[in-house]
Amino acid sequence: MGRWIKRVATVCGALVLVVCIVGFAYMRALDLDSQPPAGARSTVADLDFMRAAVHGSRGRILAVVTSTSHFPGGEKKAGFELTELARAYYVFQANGYEVDIASPRGGAPPMRRDDEDMVATDFAFLNDAGARRKLAASLRVADVDASRYAAVYFVGGKGTMFDFPGDPGIQRLVRDVYQRGGVIGAVCHGPAALLDVVLDDGTPLLRGRRVAAFSNAEELFLIEDARSRFPYLLQDRILQKGGHYVEGPMYLDNTVVDGRIVTGQNPWSTWSTAEAMVRALGHVPVARAPGRDEQAVQVMAAYHRHGIAAAREARAALPEADKRLLLMHALVAAMQGRAGDAWHLQALALG
Repeated sequence: MGRWIKRVATVCGALVLVVCIVGFAYMRALDLDSQPPAGARSTVADLDFMRAAVHGSRGRILAVVTSTSHFPGGEKKAGFELTELARAYYVFQANGYEVDIASPRGGAPPMRRDDEDMVATDFAFLNDAGARRKLAASLRVADVDASRYAAVYFVGGKGTMFDFPGDPGIQRLVRDVYQRGGVIGAVCHGPAALLDVVLDDGTPLLRGRRVAAFSNAEELFLIEDARSRFPYLLQDRILQKGGHYVEGPMYLDNTVVDGRIVTGQNPWSTWSTAEAMVRALGHVPVARAPGRDEQAVQVMAAYHRHGIAAAREARAALPEADKRLLLMHALVAAMQGRAGDAWHLQALALG
């Protein structure tokens, strides 16, 4: 028996060594160092699309963030997502709109950030003294004069699920801006702001509207007990309010335009939501080269819509596509038991 134990131990040790060698070779093949993360010292001056900004003012857009820092009970953080504010903030500015920031309570709202997901635009916001002053002294929604704004944009973040619906200031703001011919935008959990809005003629804003928002699948993948932690799931509640929920693949760009209402499914929809709002306001957005993260999303969109051959073509055309993001989606697929998708996505990361 002792000899067999030694033999098994030897074989297992050899297998571990082989796995380590293969893993090391795989990581070398990925060459992740060729795609260094965005610099934490990035500034507005580093953003190419801001150098092509429209001269003169086209008006103002109000960005609204949550004031809720934690889930009920206080053990789990909520807040708003920095990436969903920063990227839209500079898209609006580049296209000639001054941006103000508001929140239900006013003052400094609770921010959530994940440096691994951040691009130069997000760090530029953190290093922009003017933007940080606006954020630290956000306007109280109840005090906002809606007539000043051509559009209102609701930033996502889990805190919105608690303080956006039912807020009379938010309902007034949306109703007034929309009924004056303005544009309403929201991304990820931000569409929670639209759930209880009723127009002056008694029509619920969402009735019959095509709407995107954070999906049940995305929510439950990240938080298995989401149905008990949240008072509702956003996809379910949109349907209950008479909206037509439009679902895209998990964690990929999906922005839906229904007249002057523009909604995005998740954080990766922020760029397209903001630029679609600019189009809804009657302008062609300033040209902006897609970042590595957006290129990776385009590759994965090609895969989900048309298969691996189309994805390989897209990958060849987008050599800077973010390898880490492709690998993250491969991991998600593996965790969901989609072995084929996991294999193809990691292969796309390799290029």
